[in-house]
Amino acid sequence: MQKITLPERPHWRAQAKDVGFNFADMHGEPYWDESSAYAFSIDQIENGLEDPATALHAMCREAVAHIIASESLMEQLAIPEAHRDLVAESWRRGDQEIYGRFDFAYDGQEPAKLLEYNADTPTSLYESAAFQWQWLEDQLAAGVLPEGTDQFNGIHEALVTRFGEVFEQNSDLHFTAVAGNPEDYGTVEALGWAVREAGLGAHYCDLEKIALSDDGQFLDDEDRRIAVLFKLYPWEDLLRDEYADHIAGSGCLFLEPAWKALLSNKGLLPVLWNMFEGHPNLLPAFFEADVADAMAGRGAPCEAVAAAFGRSEAQLGAGHVRKPILSREGASVSILKSGTVIEQSKSSDYAEHPRIIQAYAPLPQFDGFRPVIGAWIVGQTCAGIGIREDRSRITQDLSRFKPHYVAG
Repeated sequence: MQKITLPERPHWRAQAKDVGFNFADMHGEPYWDESSAYAFSIDQIENGLEDPATALHAMCREAVAHIIASESLMEQLAIPEAHRDLVAESWRRGDQEIYGRFDFAYDGQEPAKLLEYNADTPTSLYESAAFQWQWLEDQLAAGVLPEGTDQFNGIHEALVTRFGEVFEQNSDLHFTAVAGNPEDYGTVEALGWAVREAGLGAHYCDLEKIALSDDGQFLDDEDRRIAVLFKLYPWEDLLRDEYADHIAGSGCLFLEPAWKALLSNKGLLPVLWNMFEGHPNLLPAFFEADVADAMAGRGAPCEAVAAAFGRSEAQLGAGHVRKPILSREGASVSILKSGTVIEQSKSSDYAEHPRIIQAYAPLPQFDGFRPVIGAWIVGQTCAGIGIREDRSRITQDLSRFKPHYVAG
């Protein structure tokens, strides 16, 4: 894994404008950055990222079954009691999933380490699936990259196939996101593009314009019934929204399904460690409250936590991360080494939520930037990667997206 300086395409900004990639710059800073790219070997892609991501997703599905069978785990993941049956029934019914994104710390040498799973509303889809592929084709045509150079990127094709597998031809799907957010709209439009290519109908409606009919069905801004709804609105918010009471009786199939609320929650990480302790792609992780109870000797279950914590204590003591179970863009995350905070998020959003502690896996550094590898799961297999890098140890909303290639 290397970071290689490359000439930028002279026309890329005009191209971005033409295709509607209008968040290539965000917050007054560059977001898309092709002044360099990350290069991988085939082995690093296949054995270091693709296979581990696919295997981890299978483990996550095992974790879902484990969580819904445990009232205490549903409580620890802060699933509202009134809607726990909604989440559990979604899983038991076999509601289909479409996509998700693992975030990995990976240096090309040691095993990739799972930082978190964006399993419900992951963004950076358009730039991963489409714009970086166009970058590869242009750089190949210009001779910047040698013939035979590839990219681990079958994301769009996998989405087309997935939608075609899940839905009958000519089915209509609705998509929604909060109005006025170009990045979110770019994500739902990338999904809509795949849906149309799969021979299905795709309709967009701003989240704020979705209504409820007299008989309890969701309606779009043209008063059409919504039978299938992809919502770029996280379940942790939706389950606390007044509309949550109407979901079960609406007859509407939600994408991602309600059971994904268990995977997009950082409480998943200690559950995975408890189930698969020592797995090479996992980091030791514990609910903070469990550790406190275990150290105080409160109750028999805490003995198992104390024993597991003891096996990981040296690694956690050397460095660990404190994360709210519900958090986005690094908000309220802090990193400690030997008991001292070495970095913490400037945002205190989500600070009210319970926390986990996870062993610290330092991101590799290239030219002062630290990359996080986003491994995209479509259906149940890994279909490609996207890379964001940040000067901070905590990847936040000012990170940059970098293209990648696989050396031929």
